[in-house]
Amino acid sequence: MSDEIQTTAEAAEAAAMPRAHAVHTDPDAPCAEREQLPATLAKTPLSRKSPAEWAYQRLVLYIRTFEKQLDGDHEVAMGFVGGAPGVMRIEGMGYYDPDIVTFYGSDPSGTRTQLIQHVGQLNVMLRALPKADKQAEPARIGFRLSADLEGAEAAEPGEPRP
Repeated sequence: MSDEIQTTAEAAEAAAMPRAHAVHTDPDAPCAEREQLPATLAKTPLSRKSPAEWAYQRLVLYIRTFEKQLDGDHEVAMGFVGGAPGVMRIEGMGYYDPDIVTFYGSDPSGTRTQLIQHVGQLNVMLRALPKADKQAEPARIGFRLSADLEGAEAAEPGEPRP
């Protein structure tokens, strides 16, 4: 507890801001916990977000940060934690208030896959999979998810935005 005196507005703002922390062996390692929330996310107090919406928004930040570390030959995938073994290439993500998060994708053999999970059971392991052979560039879902959170049109990196 700090001895610093705060105005009522400052105390309310501090209570509404999310807290995060992480420590890595490499202090310069990309880390979602150190990223600043996009302004569109920060303007809605946590008390007004459902568990599903807040889980979805933080997962987008983790996926985006994970993708920043990948080379041009790999894409983000999700490993199942605490359930049936397997890996799903993440091709989409969503939530259904108040408590469901959904992942859309395909397994390494190309079979369409969808995981619907309650936020109370949410355990996700991000993995790097070799990109699909048919694609010239790796698919970067994190960029599209971030653009959606910020209310922007999703464009691939390097493409002009409308």
